Amino acid sequence: MTLFTTIQQFVPQQKLSKVAGRLAASRHPMVKRAFIRSFAKAYDVKLDEYERQSLNAYESFNDFFTRELKDDARAIDTTTHGIVSPADGIVSQLGHIHDHKLLQAKGRYYDIGQLLADSDDGSYFADGSFATVYLAPSNYHRVHMPFAGTLTKTRYVPGTLFSVNTTTAANIPDLFARNERLVCLFDTEYGKAAVVMVGAMIVAGIETVATGKITRTDDIQEADHDMKLEKGDELGRFYLGSTAIVILPKAAKADWQDNIMANSVVQMGQLLGAAHTGK
Repeated sequence: MTLFTTIQQFVPQQKLSKVAGRLAASRHPMVKRAFIRSFAKAYDVKLDEYERQSLNAYESFNDFFTRELKDDARAIDTTTHGIVSPADGIVSQLGHIHDHKLLQAKGRYYDIGQLLADSDDGSYFADGSFATVYLAPSNYHRVHMPFAGTLTKTRYVPGTLFSVNTTTAANIPDLFARNERLVCLFDTEYGKAAVVMVGAMIVAGIETVATGKITRTDDIQEADHDMKLEKGDELGRFYLGSTAIVILPKAAKADWQDNIMANSVVQMGQLLGAAHTGK
């Protein structure tokens, strides 16, 4: 256990995120200017790929953090049955689910049913595949569809708000299955699939195109949907943070690209692998 991960266990995570959320949403000229300029300098954020290329064009820090790309900034791979990265970031881990377990970090595994907060869904995906993409602070922070499908259900799961960087993932057991998260379930050509948006320390909120910004509660919230989305369509966004996990069923027979592995840098729309339906 590192000093950083130890400190996180004693920090008032929810209160810290709530305060950060208020400041990030502020439209006061001095507040937003200070936050945006300090963040852009600290993380060397360049706006060349973004629709709005002036720091002064953003109405709040949240507006800046969830900034939109130019229409042609990312190409969505068109490989038949291809699974693309849902976000810009770094691949934390990817592979296959064995005995209900996903790899979190070297030597650490967590349960798929616990991640999804539903034992039936856990059993369905028990022998499937997964890809975990970590969004660093400097990254584009919208999450897009890794496959085409119909969104049928969202499930908000309250939880802790540990950092989700590599250091914390290597030291905190069941990190992704403990943190606050939003489970998005889809009907696809190869059965049910999922994208899990995992919150983190100072994350001020999670939003999807179907739900709007999620209101934090102490209980699990479920909602039914019937929204068709194409590969590459925007699914949601993080207000600070975090991690997106793509979950595929056994029927997809996911075959990940040989050049995509832990610590690979990826961009939204980039091919991660292919799903073979057997049809």
